[in-house]
Amino acid sequence: MLQPGTDYYINDDGNFVFTEAYHKKRGYCCKNKCLHCPWLYGREKPVTQAKNK
Repeated sequence: MLQPGTDYYINDDGNFVFTEAYHKKRGYCCKNKCLHCPWLYGREKPVTQAKNK
């Protein structure tokens, strides 16, 4: 059962927006470029700094 505020919210346009918590519970990426995708599908990966040796 979906829980409002935890699994989704409704945006100003009246659309359901699934949260990162919902996506993690589902356990896989649907490849629809979701706003809160924990797998960052369709977005640039965060830049990480290389360690100096």
